[in-house]
Amino acid sequence: MSILKNVRAYLPKCGIVRADIEYENGVITAVREADGSAPSSLPEGSLVIPGMIDQHIHALEGVDTMDSTAAALDTMSCALAKEGTTAFLATTLTQSKEALCEALSAAREYVEKGNFSGAELIGVHLEGPFISPKFIGAQNPDFIQRPDAERFDEYQRAAGGLIRIVSLAPELEGADALIEHLSKNGVSPSAGHTAAGYEDMVRAVKHGLASVTHTYNAQSGVHHREIGVVGAAMLCDELYAELICDTVHVSVPALKLMIRNKPANKVILITDSIRPKGLPDGEFDSGGLTVYLKNGEARLANGALAGSTLRMNYALRNLVEKVGVPLENAIDFATVNPATHLGLAHERGTIEVGKRADFAILNEQFDVLSTIVGGVTVYKI
Repeated sequence: MSILKNVRAYLPKCGIVRADIEYENGVITAVREADGSAPSSLPEGSLVIPGMIDQHIHALEGVDTMDSTAAALDTMSCALAKEGTTAFLATTLTQSKEALCEALSAAREYVEKGNFSGAELIGVHLEGPFISPKFIGAQNPDFIQRPDAERFDEYQRAAGGLIRIVSLAPELEGADALIEHLSKNGVSPSAGHTAAGYEDMVRAVKHGLASVTHTYNAQSGVHHREIGVVGAAMLCDELYAELICDTVHVSVPALKLMIRNKPANKVILITDSIRPKGLPDGEFDSGGLTVYLKNGEARLANGALAGSTLRMNYALRNLVEKVGVPLENAIDFATVNPATHLGLAHERGTIEVGKRADFAILNEQFDVLSTIVGGVTVYKI
């Protein structure tokens, strides 16, 4: 048995309190409020939060999900632990059927082996290829495909059932049927890279649309006669809203506007990070497109943002210090909300007896002091 003794911890229904947290064999076995009299097992000012879950991450430190290798996925696993992330969805790009199946098979094989160096790979986010050329973003237009349930099933077979989210354009022919198919099979349909109007979104919600991919980015915005995808994200309480909180992809006022108009349990922090994250400025490949990293911003040659270099712990810090979100809410956006969206709240997302011993330990500056995955310390500063 291991114990985090007399530590500041964020607990459901209690908030941030002094607590003793015991865990054994990867599972939390006891959580009780501490009286504060015993010495703490952590440095002064530390805070224990549930391990963060990044449901939308492509790449970092020179490796990418689309590299289709166990080595790339393991580098991602190890590096993500440094951010306090304990679980993630490897996220694909719009590529050929063959390239996608190769990447999905690599993810399946990696999960089957189960030897994670850090954060646990818990599934795949299929971003594209069922998207709109009108909001292509940093996806490759050569490989866009029409929404098709049979084609998705091919991808899911290659992934061994690991696909948990599919980003698609709800306005495209065939999207309604695909959304219904995904929803019935336990996969979350998400509106992304889409020119959908508000009525398209409302119809899609009726068919089972569950979320909005990197809200504000690569989608129709708010106009006073057509409020588009962004307006639907605000008005449809059924929808989760992913947010890249680097204050580059989405401005601080826009973050405030979305968060003010969403139920607190429907906002999800993501990084959407790509290959240059964690590396010096330079040129990088992303799905066959050249990305230029300068001063922490990754852009295409035309200036369009190509993905982020954001760390999850910095997303938390931005939300609290720049956007003014209460710390407890910000933590929920990165933990219990994605866990609930993915149908994993019974085992992840909060510090409670019976759940996985997944923790991130932060200092007062939101630096990650250590990360514990399944009861094992996989990162320590």
